[in-house]
Amino acid sequence: MYALDLPQSRLLFFFLGLVLTFVLIRISVRLIRAKVRWWPGNITPGGTHIHHVVFGAVFMLLGGVIGLAVPDDMHGVRVAAAALLGVGAALVLDEFALILHLRDVYWTKDGRLSVDAVFLAIGMTGLLLLGARPLGYDEFYGEGVALRVLIILLNLGFAIVALLKGKVWTGLLGLLVPVLPEIGAVRLARPGSPWARWRYTEGSRKLRRAYRREARIRQPLIRVKIRVQEFISGRHDEEA
Repeated sequence: MYALDLPQSRLLFFFLGLVLTFVLIRISVRLIRAKVRWWPGNITPGGTHIHHVVFGAVFMLLGGVIGLAVPDDMHGVRVAAAALLGVGAALVLDEFALILHLRDVYWTKDGRLSVDAVFLAIGMTGLLLLGARPLGYDEFYGEGVALRVLIILLNLGFAIVALLKGKVWTGLLGLLVPVLPEIGAVRLARPGSPWARWRYTEGSRKLRRAYRREARIRQPLIRVKIRVQEFISGRHDEEA
């Protein structure tokens, strides 16, 4: 039982709940979409389609409340609550696009955002399991509180700039991986990002470079990412 006493174990079970539930729910929805006869299909009591985000919200609430309410020495229960929280998070994030758009865009182009959200959650949780820490750089802190606060604020500032430049993965993962936010912050902004709208005038050299870089480098990478995602999660090819 000693291993269950470690906070890292709770994070591991959250991670397992997140990954396994995402895989299982994607298998389920692909079987439903293929109209496989022996698969139960959607839950539609009284003709109302209950999306799995509803069950996810319930599981997240239960997992969170149980984790907060049980005594610290009930390690097994707290680990189970962490796993339940991971299950709920997967179900909610798998329909993140539905929450954002307030309509069912699951198999449309907009629905790919849900897969991005799940992959990002898996990536950040995986980095935490590997020992990364939010706004890290522990090796540079020493014992000075002022230096610690300064480095945290600088790192957070670079991450915000990276996000404003349209570099979502760099900005968010950079909260856990040193140097990533700085790289995202100094590089050219993506066309259409808030930074490009505010700082790059129409027809400017920087904007033209941004469009060229988008077409030459980012778009091919996005196509590869979409192929990998749709191999796992299914094709998002319906009309909005």
